[in-house]
Amino acid sequence: MKRKIALVTGGFTGESVVSFKSADFVESQLDKSKYDVFKIVVLKDSWYYLDASSSQHPVDKNDFSIHINNEKINFDVAFIMLHGSPGEDGKLQGYFDLIGLPYTSCDALTSSLTMNKGYSKAIVDGISGLNIARSIQLFENSELSEKQVLNNLVLPLFIKPNNGGSSIGMSKVKSDSELKDALNKAFNEDQQVLVEEFVEGREFSIGVYKNENGIQVLPATEVIPTNDFFDFEAKYTPGATEEITPGRMTEEEKSRVERIVTDVYLKLNCKGMVRIDYFLQKDTSNFYFIEINTIPGQTAQSFIPQQVRAAGLNISEFYGNLVEMALNNHV
Repeated sequence: MKRKIALVTGGFTGESVVSFKSADFVESQLDKSKYDVFKIVVLKDSWYYLDASSSQHPVDKNDFSIHINNEKINFDVAFIMLHGSPGEDGKLQGYFDLIGLPYTSCDALTSSLTMNKGYSKAIVDGISGLNIARSIQLFENSELSEKQVLNNLVLPLFIKPNNGGSSIGMSKVKSDSELKDALNKAFNEDQQVLVEEFVEGREFSIGVYKNENGIQVLPATEVIPTNDFFDFEAKYTPGATEEITPGRMTEEEKSRVERIVTDVYLKLNCKGMVRIDYFLQKDTSNFYFIEINTIPGQTAQSFIPQQVRAAGLNISEFYGNLVEMALNNHV
């Protein structure tokens, strides 16, 4: 008997465009001999199953079921492939917990906390070998906020929405005169903004997941953007970034990174697959935590698929393992 998977995509933010691409890729890779896959689109004004002919069938929110040809279909598991709210901030996870539906991602509390970059950093602070750039968390956009930033932090700075993803609304500020526009851009995306001092070094992104043998770390991807930093355009424009998988690290760096990201996964009580972004500081090679993404992108050019291939794993089996872990452990 094939398991019925609700492949949940869409979302309430600008990241929905990436969510649809991620869901398309995951759907293409899931083993259809094992699973019946139903693409469920979650938008602010409607939830529906999108069938192969692009017809929409409404979702009954009482139990997350659908009706096809007078047959009621309930799902065995939700494969959450929805970036941003409500798929990455814990809202969907809380709903699925209430109705008793297993899902492939972190739980509601971890998802909610990790969506907030400032809170995430406060929790992982203290892990051996993990460093955090000096920062300020802003809750309002005002002249007082600008003064607070300039009085407490040293340029250059990164300005980013605290709860956003895909680097939308992010800026690098090199002079005082650029700060106001950068804050406006970030506050346009979120009510909270994180301002961080720039750490010079090599940037990496690394996948971490759990299987029946415990926590596993994938080969890291080294990120070398042609832009000044790894923004939305660099992430999703083919050729805009040089990506090296596995990234160039010494054996000592590789071993140290694997230990630190495993500790981050444990400290944040993660489930399923996550992606952790970090810098190795210039000259010192110190590990600087950037952020964690609990619903990492799965487009054809995304990091996790690259890293799965570099590890010599089969992507179809990798996704299948996430489904089986969710079913067996009721994530």
